[in-house]
Amino acid sequence: MLWRAFVADSNTDPAKVKAKDLTAFLERVRAGHPPASRPLSPSTVARLVVSLRALYRFLTREGRVTNDPTATLGVPKQSRSLPKAIPIEDVERLIDLPAPDLLGRRDRAILETLYATGLRISELAALDVDDVDPSEGSVLVRSGKGGKGRVVPMGRQARSAVGDYLTVSRPELAKRQTTRSGGGGAMFLNARGGRLSRQGCWKILKGYARTAGIEDRVSPHTLRHSFATHMLDAGADIRVVQEMLGHASLATTQVYTLVSDQRLREVYLTSHPRARG
Repeated sequence: MLWRAFVADSNTDPAKVKAKDLTAFLERVRAGHPPASRPLSPSTVARLVVSLRALYRFLTREGRVTNDPTATLGVPKQSRSLPKAIPIEDVERLIDLPAPDLLGRRDRAILETLYATGLRISELAALDVDDVDPSEGSVLVRSGKGGKGRVVPMGRQARSAVGDYLTVSRPELAKRQTTRSGGGGAMFLNARGGRLSRQGCWKILKGYARTAGIEDRVSPHTLRHSFATHMLDAGADIRVVQEMLGHASLATTQVYTLVSDQRLREVYLTSHPRARG
């Protein structure tokens, strides 16, 4: 443990440390000085603070120390990482890439569904045929985070792509199923007729992102983030977006409003005649 190495190197009695000793220790490891081998991130330093508090609260209860030196110790503020969405033009370019062939129809249905519904890739991979109703334009997500199910609407273009896949490609892929491949009632099938895995879905997305020249800006959640950001940009109610994303807490969805506010500022600064230069 870094703290143990610090008190040993500085010849300090752990039972007699003061708050200033702890502050000096945290400043050292934050900067990457010994006992740390490299600068520690705010989140790692925050975990160290939590561990030290737990240690000294225990020692205080046991009577090993008279005063808890962590009582006034603050937790470093952690920067909040914002979800990364890609512009609508990039989304459209990505979705238009798959060819109208056996696997291309499947891939387009996957990309359209991810962007139209905001599903996680793991949720998409877990879908069964009976969970998707392109005629009604709805997707039943049974495997939501925390076991919470939800029904998500699906737009015209996604319904068309999914209907095309179900009519043309899926029956052909299903013929390749074997007992071993185990596709069963899976919605999205791989080239062998088995259920397409989460990793398989991500590989498909990454491949098209590479072709579109946006691979460095695409992650497994990119279309989900783009769905939420573009919905809010267009004026959607945040609680509706929360329900579609399957967030238990509104606070989780509110992160996307920060992205939208940032977009508003960018548009203002580039558009308002007196905001430039």
